[in-house]
Amino acid sequence: MAIEIERKFLLSDTCWRDEIARSVPMRQGYLAAQPGCSVRVRIEGETAALNIKSATLGIERQEFEYAIPREDAETMLRTLCGERTLSKVRHYVRHGEHTWEIDEFEGANAGLVVAEIELGSRDETFARPGWLGAEVSDDPRYYNVCLLEHPYRDWAGATAEAGSPRNNE
Repeated sequence: MAIEIERKFLLSDTCWRDEIARSVPMRQGYLAAQPGCSVRVRIEGETAALNIKSATLGIERQEFEYAIPREDAETMLRTLCGERTLSKVRHYVRHGEHTWEIDEFEGANAGLVVAEIELGSRDETFARPGWLGAEVSDDPRYYNVCLLEHPYRDWAGATAEAGSPRNNE
């Protein structure tokens, strides 16, 4: 069984931008989402994948991912996902022994910027960069699938609440 151990954080400032190694645009849509799991199709740069993820709260979840032809992903996004899509740019930032994935959302979720780190175990230690803000790993509002139903633009006091670096410089 594939297990993803991932912690999610807000950002306290924009200093991370000086450390970006690369950035990749992403579009993703949900083919199914129910209380137990979600099924997603994602285009990441020139590649595409189907992803099945358990819908459990916290830092540890089951995750299965399978590469698919990009053309198939384009068709699925267009014909099967409808409005259940989101776009973001993922920035990769190396800090210490880890690479952080910083997602800068677009569209209805514009203004939301979240940093994620994947770990090998629940208790793995990692160097905390100075630009790291509050942890939101246990807050389901920050799950991509939840951002479709309740986009960031609709949150009351969203920019202050999410610690958007654009508003905390």
